[in-house]
Amino acid sequence: MQNRIRELYMGDSDRAHRFRYALLTFDVTTILFVIATSFTDHGPVVETLDAVFGVVILSDFLARLWVSTNRWRQLTRLTTIADLIAIVSFIAPLAGEGLAFLRVLRTLRLLHTYQLSRRLRRDFPYFRRNEDVVLAVLNLAVFIFVMTGLIYATQYKINPQIGNYADALYFTVTALTTTGFGDITLPGTAGRLISVLVMIFGVTLFLRLVQVLFRPNKVRQPCETCGLVLHDADAVHCKHCGSVIHIETEGQT
Repeated sequence: MQNRIRELYMGDSDRAHRFRYALLTFDVTTILFVIATSFTDHGPVVETLDAVFGVVILSDFLARLWVSTNRWRQLTRLTTIADLIAIVSFIAPLAGEGLAFLRVLRTLRLLHTYQLSRRLRRDFPYFRRNEDVVLAVLNLAVFIFVMTGLIYATQYKINPQIGNYADALYFTVTALTTTGFGDITLPGTAGRLISVLVMIFGVTLFLRLVQVLFRPNKVRQPCETCGLVLHDADAVHCKHCGSVIHIETEGQT
């Protein structure tokens, strides 16, 4: 039994990859659920769905811990800590909205898609051609969602301008782009510090995305000798084996 579960989480079979795609779909569904429930009153239906999500996350966590070869290392990973917090948040109804932001930490599970990158390259030609762009967009999206959750969790009871995730997302995007319309502000020292974090880290991630889109650091040109794929845009020789590589360029005037 343990070997079969380990194969699902760590194997390279089609069945294992389908299983990990299913986990990724569940992660995205969880995120959409967190967003949607911010616009509703949390009645019995939402609380029941909370418990269902919590049980699934708990089962996933226990299964990964059971098949892990280094359980202490597994327990100390950031994504594992995020899972534990999400589990408590989903299955502890007494915690209520005070743990709304902790639920957003579940977003970090999206980072697990990085371990599927080889399979994604194989299954999706678009991902294979635009991997750097996809990952840069993902990093920015995760940051925006986490900061939106932080703003919502810290402001929705004390700031009448923040009533749901849409309001928090609006402020996050305007702060990240330094547009700053001023119709929504975060009061107090804590609010200003959050705004500073959004601007500093958000702009950095946004500029990274722009760089990948318009001036990539690496280009994809497989070396015929050693198979190295990523090379500097102006490379003439492969850094791994020294073979001559032929990278198509548009030239300079």
